[in-house]
Amino acid sequence: MNLGRHKAKIQPKPSVAPFNWHTLGPGEPAVSEWAAAGLDLPDLEITREYRLGRVRKKLREFEYAGIVLSDPLNIRYATSSTNMQVWITHNTSRYVFIATEGPVILFEFSHADYLSDPFPLIDEIRPVTDWYYFAAGDTLGNKAQRWAAEIVDLVSEHGGGNTRLALDRVNPEGAHALEDFGISIENGEEIMELARSIKHPEEVRAMRCAIAATEKAMEVMHENLVPGVTEQRLWSYLHAESIARGGEWIETRLLSSGSRTNPWYQECSSRVIESGDLVGFDTDLVGSYGMCVDISRTWLCGFEKPNSNQTEVYELAAEQINRGIEMVRPGVTFKELTFDGLVPDPNLYRHYTSQFHGVGLCDEYPAIYFPEDWESAGYSGVVEPGMVLCVESYVGRKDGGEGVKLEEQVLVTESGHEVLSNYPMGLIRS
Repeated sequence: MNLGRHKAKIQPKPSVAPFNWHTLGPGEPAVSEWAAAGLDLPDLEITREYRLGRVRKKLREFEYAGIVLSDPLNIRYATSSTNMQVWITHNTSRYVFIATEGPVILFEFSHADYLSDPFPLIDEIRPVTDWYYFAAGDTLGNKAQRWAAEIVDLVSEHGGGNTRLALDRVNPEGAHALEDFGISIENGEEIMELARSIKHPEEVRAMRCAIAATEKAMEVMHENLVPGVTEQRLWSYLHAESIARGGEWIETRLLSSGSRTNPWYQECSSRVIESGDLVGFDTDLVGSYGMCVDISRTWLCGFEKPNSNQTEVYELAAEQINRGIEMVRPGVTFKELTFDGLVPDPNLYRHYTSQFHGVGLCDEYPAIYFPEDWESAGYSGVVEPGMVLCVESYVGRKDGGEGVKLEEQVLVTESGHEVLSNYPMGLIRS
């Protein structure tokens, strides 16, 4: 079936590829710091092959003809190719078709086809059909039809008669158009979350490097935590030092001080931090090699001793997170993690949203909540080797006072676990 789509394979531009930022790598000071810490750089070629293999493995398990990915994190996972990641999250100007048995075809943002020259798993690059409203306006319906026709041609050519197609994100106009062509739309988000949940050892190497770079940035933050600094200025050190080490972006502004630490989820502000304040933060960043680093610490500003409330909630939070880490092992069920954790009395203390969640290119499957949430939000599953889980803790008294946020990043091994995050715990800098 040929529905009149435009085919245009790009000509290779080898002179451009060496200057792609992925090819150049994180650079200094990151590489020297990693060498000094005894960290090996990841083999990105092995990582690429493994990730695409994971996607196709899941497509075969679910018996889908292929998948169309529009989420930039999923595109990156499957192809290693990126372009304006955050911008693309709200402007669908690039997407990729992956045949279960066939080619990987990237539809790239205008005039940016050369950016994907270094990525050998991409078989073909074509011009994108921009059918989101910002770009299409009142031509949206026609462009959605054109987009769907292009995708249907690929399913017809490479699907072997199978019309079950997974999509991770699609607006109603595109979904209706595909269905009009006889395509059965399936859940691509499920495919990608399951594929991404098990990390290859080379991905873990990349994550170790990203964590080490982030912890260097945290150290600079800690050095600049002095009375009179604003929350925003303190937060800016994490941005600057992460980016200098090949980091990419920070997903939230979760840093607060003093009374703003309870309840949690206040994002950083112009408030001036005072001596004796607690300062809690969650890195929530996409760091070197595109790996998410999700670590939380709470520090005391100045040289005063912590007061009784600060000490109490810190000890409870530390006890909770230590218990959570102890439970991480292969074979433990999501339900066991939900019900067997240590949770300070919920009548007296506020807690965090979840006890555990997966992490890879971002916060990922699974999400494990609290006992009272099991009926409404819990789901079945088993922890497997190769997963990386963030273990969470937040404690703040309901009757007032400051709160404490802590979080560690933990690899599930064949025999138990390994804590990947290394920045010291404790309210006071040692």
